[in-house]
Amino acid sequence: MLQSLGAEIIDADQVGHEAYTPNSESWQEVVKTFGEEILQPGGEIDRRKLGSLVFSDPEELAKLNGIMHPRMARMVADKLEAFRGEGVEVVVVEAALLFEAGWDSLVDEVWATDSAVDTVVQRLRDRNGMTEEEVLKRIGSQMDREERLERADLVVDNSGDVDTLESTVQSLWENRVNGRIERG
Repeated sequence: MLQSLGAEIIDADQVGHEAYTPNSESWQEVVKTFGEEILQPGGEIDRRKLGSLVFSDPEELAKLNGIMHPRMARMVADKLEAFRGEGVEVVVVEAALLFEAGWDSLVDEVWATDSAVDTVVQRLRDRNGMTEEEVLKRIGSQMDREERLERADLVVDNSGDVDTLESTVQSLWENRVNGRIERG
């Protein structure tokens, strides 16, 4: 939605995919740490298999985050700098673990979306084919909801339908972003 309003997007999931490029530094470290059984036949990391390992064990998740978060932070910072060099005025870093990874220092303002847990579970089951148990493990591995919302500069309610969300985002863009760009 923000992209359609004029923002460029850096998707942390996509950055993660880039960081997992076979034979890259990150890939080598992850394979060394978690073993070749996390690899698909073509040499790519099976993120679902890796996820099942790390989301059921906080120590393993901490290992993965210790490998990936600093490398991905450098990649995000490089992408932000490239956009600045191109004169892009608004860049959104879409990252579920923005605070956990320490990337909030890379951005000017943090918008957090919020939905009831049962809504999140249903959406991830529908979109990603995850089981309720898998979704709850992932939610459990993230920062506490109250802390995340307290640390955010702005909370966007995402418990309704898409039309309501689009209307909210449009209003926020007009009131919070456009004014900054115009004053630029």
